[in-house]
Amino acid sequence: MTAAGPAAALLPRADGAAWAPGLDAGGWDRRGGLTVPEAMALAEVGPAGLRRSRARGTRRSGSWQGLARLAGPLDQAASCLHHDHSDVHRRAAAHAAGIILQHCGDTGQAYWAWTGWDWARLAGSSSKEFLDGQALPTETAVRPFLVALAWLLGGFSDFQHLGMFNRLHLAQLVFGAEHVGAALDEATAVLDRWGYRSQVRGGEYKLPGVLAQALLINRSPRLADLTTGAFALLHAHPAAGGRQHQATLFALQKAAASLGYCDPPVRPGYNHAPGIEGTSPEWAGWVERWHATSPLTPKVRAIIRTIVAKAGRWLAAGHPEITEPGQWTRQTCAAWVAAVDRMAVGDYVQRHDHLHGRAGKPVAPRTKAHVLMATRTFFRDCQEWEWFPRRFDPTRALALPRSVGALIGTDPRIIADDVWAKLLHAGMNIEAADLPGTSAGSYYPMELIRALTLTWLLSGLRSDEISRLRAGCIRWQHDGLPIPGNSREILAADAVCLLDIPVSKTGTAFTKPVDPVIGQAIEAWQGLRPAQPPRLDRKTSEHVDLLFSIRAHPVGKTYINRTIVPALCARAGVPTADVRGNITSHRARSTIASQLYNAKEPMTLFELQAWLGHQNPATTQHYAVSRKLHQTGEGTADLRQLAA
Repeated sequence: MTAAGPAAALLPRADGAAWAPGLDAGGWDRRGGLTVPEAMALAEVGPAGLRRSRARGTRRSGSWQGLARLAGPLDQAASCLHHDHSDVHRRAAAHAAGIILQHCGDTGQAYWAWTGWDWARLAGSSSKEFLDGQALPTETAVRPFLVALAWLLGGFSDFQHLGMFNRLHLAQLVFGAEHVGAALDEATAVLDRWGYRSQVRGGEYKLPGVLAQALLINRSPRLADLTTGAFALLHAHPAAGGRQHQATLFALQKAAASLGYCDPPVRPGYNHAPGIEGTSPEWAGWVERWHATSPLTPKVRAIIRTIVAKAGRWLAAGHPEITEPGQWTRQTCAAWVAAVDRMAVGDYVQRHDHLHGRAGKPVAPRTKAHVLMATRTFFRDCQEWEWFPRRFDPTRALALPRSVGALIGTDPRIIADDVWAKLLHAGMNIEAADLPGTSAGSYYPMELIRALTLTWLLSGLRSDEISRLRAGCIRWQHDGLPIPGNSREILAADAVCLLDIPVSKTGTAFTKPVDPVIGQAIEAWQGLRPAQPPRLDRKTSEHVDLLFSIRAHPVGKTYINRTIVPALCARAGVPTADVRGNITSHRARSTIASQLYNAKEPMTLFELQAWLGHQNPATTQHYAVSRKLHQTGEGTADLRQLAA
């Protein structure tokens, strides 16, 4: 590990100008070894002499004349440091330089030849280790000055070896408190406007330390110098390890991007579209070509890509002579339908680490239907785009067998009435103590969590629709006329709360009436919600102002299933699963639909279809079942549970 000198470490700005620390390095002699007179002079002066003489600023002894090559740059670097010039700080600067000179004598090398490890060993992995390693009594203020001199003269940036220390103080020593404060104020102004706060004790920002280290590694106190390339180096730097540090660095890059200094960061995660393996190269090429051409949504395209790649592995295993979709015949289609009908979990997949104990189990009938539907879509598109001649009708040749279709029926998986009532009560009274968090509290503000929880419990929306609700989606009406939500002339029970639903997978945007409690909770959150930058709605390709967004990022789509549902179940004292499976966000939609269909003044099937946003009433039948059938099915399920 080597360290570059300060001149080599300067980074240019976009306008060509680079920040410089004020050092005149042109006449420095950077030879790595010590001359004989230098070694003799260091031994003659000794540790105490190096500190005392330099603290007084005198060089009367002849030995100091032999140390001019080493002492001169240290003097110049120390004069560039920014501090209040108190006795403590002047003494700390002199003692730091003396310790560096003494280490030169101990190692037989000038500090120009030191690596990052050499500087790190001299500074110690902690303040205690540094102080314990000194031959003479040393004050705690010396260590930051030593690291500052290492940064200026040795290009040192291996801060991961120094343990916990005040990076903000180091940056202020090097750049000056005014310059560091200006960069910090610029970043904080953006992040505060978005609602950022730290998750550490006392609610203090981690931003100052992270920003200070970023400026030090980038060797510039200007936030504008943190370009896209600079952030790439910062994220990969060993000193930027740790989840909290990376999260704060991610937020810092978002702030810099909003100011126009760099590109927005890319959230790290798994590669959801790895290269296709296990098929012939020709088949993989056709699949990728279709994926790049199809106008379907990214999620649907990715699913079909995975399924058609599975068909390619089936071909490689049993029909290696077929490498392109144009070679398929009706006989090939019949063989693929038969293979799907006999397929087990884990067959012809690329990854097996996610299967756990499901490998080898029969594939569900609905999954078989999805596999064949994806295959039909692939061949239908390729034929319509005239990529190869039409040799068969995909709709007929790849149709779902009747024996499989007969096993697929409506299964709304509604939640039992008593369990649902307890979940509703828990949601109405949810508190911060019910949610996971840190010493600084829950990750999201309680007003956001309460609005999100009540929207899930009472609106009958899909989780995707909830996450994509726009700010201002609540409107109030009375007798067909709009009214303000805080109107004192009309009781809440007499007002109609309308919720604007965004475009969904089954229909266009629409508006439906919801419980006023939802409107009140959403308006309470909107009153405290910080201004957020517009986000791209992937379904509509519009930049919109998302309702459930904080810190310039929307609430995760899995937050309901992974956090809210377990928290409500724990508060209500009910298990997170029943005989129908895990309690998930979508089961609330089925439960609400069935309750509206079986109410004392029930909705008709077509009214329920409009309320759910379905285009086809047949789809609505998958969500709503008769109360009598529901009770009979539940009683049978209870008997099975008792028997188990």
